[in-house]
Amino acid sequence: MPTVEIDGRRIAVEDGTTVIRAAERLGIEVPHYCWHPGLSIAGNCRMCLVEIEKMPKLQIACNTRVTDGMVVHTTSEKTKTAQKAVLEFLLINHPIDCPVCDQAGECKLQEYYMDYDRQRSRVPLPAKVRKRKAKPIGPLVILDQERCVLCSRCVRFLDEVTHTSELAFYQRGDHVELDLAPGRTLDNPYSANVVDICPVGALTNRDFRFRARVWYLERSESVCGACANGCNMEIYQREGTIYRFQPRENDAVNQYWMCDAGRMSYRALQGEGRLLQSLVRGEEEFAPATWESALGAVAARLGEGGVGIVVSAQAPNEEVYLLRRIGAAVSARVAGISWSPPGAFHDDFLVKADKNPNTQGLRLQGLTPDGAVDQLVAAADLRTLVLHRADLAAWRGAGAALERVPYLVVLDTDLRETAEYANVVLPIGTYAESDGTFTNHAGRVQRFRPAVKPPGGARPGWEALGALLAALGVETRFDSAEAVFAALAAECPPLAGMSYATLATLGQPAAEPR
Repeated sequence: MPTVEIDGRRIAVEDGTTVIRAAERLGIEVPHYCWHPGLSIAGNCRMCLVEIEKMPKLQIACNTRVTDGMVVHTTSEKTKTAQKAVLEFLLINHPIDCPVCDQAGECKLQEYYMDYDRQRSRVPLPAKVRKRKAKPIGPLVILDQERCVLCSRCVRFLDEVTHTSELAFYQRGDHVELDLAPGRTLDNPYSANVVDICPVGALTNRDFRFRARVWYLERSESVCGACANGCNMEIYQREGTIYRFQPRENDAVNQYWMCDAGRMSYRALQGEGRLLQSLVRGEEEFAPATWESALGAVAARLGEGGVGIVVSAQAPNEEVYLLRRIGAAVSARVAGISWSPPGAFHDDFLVKADKNPNTQGLRLQGLTPDGAVDQLVAAADLRTLVLHRADLAAWRGAGAALERVPYLVVLDTDLRETAEYANVVLPIGTYAESDGTFTNHAGRVQRFRPAVKPPGGARPGWEALGALLAALGVETRFDSAEAVFAALAAECPPLAGMSYATLATLGQPAAEPR
């Protein structure tokens, strides 16, 4: 392994490692625009020029491989002079848009100007080359040609990742501009990724545009629940409102990307149909109830026997485990269900036909997805049915069967069709409002974290189920989702040795069931 010295610090790296990657491991920033770890190397922005001893000219760190004994200087006078020159060149025709640009606060041109340049422009504003501004190029993306620094990240993404090639450069010299290919629209299933990788404000998201300044937003690490792939992502929110999802790097799952459907799924997590309080059916209609009285009524009914429980693959591992514990406490039959719309879109990249985040989680806990659900609901000795995140009326057309169930308990996030047949409805949080884990299609167990609090009187699912378990008189108490997962890992061989600490930010593959 070659050893390189960068700014007086030495590190051994694998053969073929570039200078910019080696510096990254040392925590040394080498400014760059065109380089992106998930794309081919273009080397056209020249912002990453560094001084390397025994080389007559500055070299681009993104495409220079480390050799043994190499000595690199990223802050020498020659390097600083080059950085200033590159930034001045990029800013010659750049508009003075910072106060109104939606990229402000996460713009690399803005940041690098403050860190590496800070010189006044020698080009008067009227002399700048004008190009088209605020041009819609797809359902989710707007292009500002004047702000583009021609890094080609978006072009390479569309050529190399989606293989759709909607964008290209046209014209010559200082009139070069980014634009759509003739007759094309940027509407592929991964189109909004070009916004994520644009280092400046040239490509912005039409959904997020002008809704919030990024410095006001807080972010939490999470996992997308829109399908079984489990793309890693970050949730951006302010004061309890989610504003956007953005992909988070995980080479084992989604690399650096996520699909547009998953990105936009945040809207469904905070719709107008959210359940805000426990409901108990009276003689004619639902009446609000406290959690204590609702749980007491449910626990008393479960204690009478004849119980069936259906849990969907929308439920995290922790909730599945607690439902199994409840089932064991009252001798209930427990069935799993994993429902997806017929003909659901999928591809051979990230989007899966299974639109549930935890189908594999059901299997690892011994529940067969869609295992005998219809038979359970129709059983002659069924006296009480518990449906957890399972809208059987909409998914299976089971309204008539549910109407015959003597006592129906529904735990869900929204007031869906199935709740119309319920005797008790308990409001629970979405995955964006709770700690927990999903197991993706490949058997990778991944943790998500709460970004916002559940609305109104809703509770995280694990907390609601833990309280029901306590109401049944089970001695075990769980004060956190982490404690629930620890109990699950202790009894489930594929998860043996796992904990929230070992899952960390990238998750762990479950062992193959024996």
